[in-house]
Amino acid sequence: MKLGVLLSGGKDSLLALYRASKFHKISCLININSLNQDSFVFHTPASDITVLQSKALGIPLIRRTTKGVKGKELLTLRKALSEAIRKYDIQGVVSGAVMSSYQNIRFQKICNDLNLTSFNPLWLSRPFDVLNDLIKNNFEVIVSSVAAYPLDKNFIGRRIDDNFVKDMRKLNSKFSISPTGEGGEFETLVLDMPLFKKRIKIKDYKVLYKSYSGRIIIRKAELVDKNER
Repeated sequence: MKLGVLLSGGKDSLLALYRASKFHKISCLININSLNQDSFVFHTPASDITVLQSKALGIPLIRRTTKGVKGKELLTLRKALSEAIRKYDIQGVVSGAVMSSYQNIRFQKICNDLNLTSFNPLWLSRPFDVLNDLIKNNFEVIVSSVAAYPLDKNFIGRRIDDNFVKDMRKLNSKFSISPTGEGGEFETLVLDMPLFKKRIKIKDYKVLYKSYSGRIIIRKAELVDKNER
């Protein structure tokens, strides 16, 4: 089946893509760039990096911008999916939803309206299974934003590795922080994964942070050979 993937740039959408690619053809990527940093539906930190991810994957990207008004931003997604049907003849859509019924119900309704099959390869996965799957499959993932106590400035830019998993177990136990950031506690950015032909190298950036809320602002990034660090 020909599928489009809702690409946020973060770990969940790219892990979902990776799993779906084992059984289906990924024909295109769809990114909705929300101007609302507190969007209820779309991942926003460093979403411009999806352009490089598209090139690294060798898969075309449909990218559209929305003001992020609640109740209206999904209209932009509907238009983008209609374009994907026309241009790439997609028959289904992959999303990285894990536990967010708010997202899943709305995506499902749009898919039903457009006669598309909805695929959610991560749906109801155990959070630590998601993190361990990323590590096992050599995903290079960093934290791109934080928005919860006690996640401080030092978490921004951290890689998801074994030490990160250990720390998340402690934070989950003590503060009920979601290990995958499902509650909006943090968001992520994928710099490399098995299907990338090249990895993404961040050349210049800054961090905006105040009172346990912050994000990385990428000023310059480029594709490099996988062995270049």
